[in-house]
Amino acid sequence: MSTFTTPDGTEIFYKDWGSGQPIMFSHGWPLSADDWDNQMLFFKDHGFRVIAHDRRGHGRSAQPAGGHDMDHYADDLAALAEHLDIRDAVHVGHSAGGGEVTRYIGRHGEDRVAKVVLISAVTPSTALSDANPDGLPQSAYEGLQAQLAASRASFFRELPAGPFYGFNRPGTETVDAIVDNWWRQAMMGAANAQYDCVFAFAREDYSEDLARISVPVLVMHGEDDQIVSYADTAPRAVKLVRNGTLKSYPGFPHGMPTTQAETINADLLAFIRS
Repeated sequence: MSTFTTPDGTEIFYKDWGSGQPIMFSHGWPLSADDWDNQMLFFKDHGFRVIAHDRRGHGRSAQPAGGHDMDHYADDLAALAEHLDIRDAVHVGHSAGGGEVTRYIGRHGEDRVAKVVLISAVTPSTALSDANPDGLPQSAYEGLQAQLAASRASFFRELPAGPFYGFNRPGTETVDAIVDNWWRQAMMGAANAQYDCVFAFAREDYSEDLARISVPVLVMHGEDDQIVSYADTAPRAVKLVRNGTLKSYPGFPHGMPTTQAETINADLLAFIRS
């Protein structure tokens, strides 16, 4: 396996395929780099170098007791880019990975970055606040943690079988293989890391990080996202960056890079080549 060690001694697993302009993918909670396999195969075959890592505490990376917060995640991403000497990269983040990418630029700048794509992202914030009056209250995040602590295996079956991919919508057929793959990835990670990461959703505001981004940004979000509300995030995020484009998808769920991969990949390719 390909791994490297961060400055604080955490071993991070990553995939690095192909050659050409690099695209770095940051996965969502509580998954792994495997969630990007469809995109990585697609873009490798279109002449790009594709890189994805397992966030600390997730997938095949080390499972430290602490450091499960956005600042550490962003620093790990910066360490990976430095380790591989990545330049002129397109950074693509899904869900919590969108927060990771945004915080990475907020903390480490744009020297190695060409473009940014935020897909179903938690930016600029998901929690209830004066700036986000329709956000989720603290009790909603505590409920997630309670379900995870009570029966992680059951909770991680119900989430993809229901709202994550929109399989709970009338007339939508559940794809068992997709649910099984989600569960497999989630159960590879550390329970403590996944539990602590929920706090990042509850307390983080990426407004200042977004305001520091000057490279082109594509914000992609499904309008039927039941995990990260479209109205509370995407339109707000695109207003905070200097050079942003919003692309919304009626009826698409949170996990649209998987269930609507053909559409998402084509739109990503068009943006990257533009």
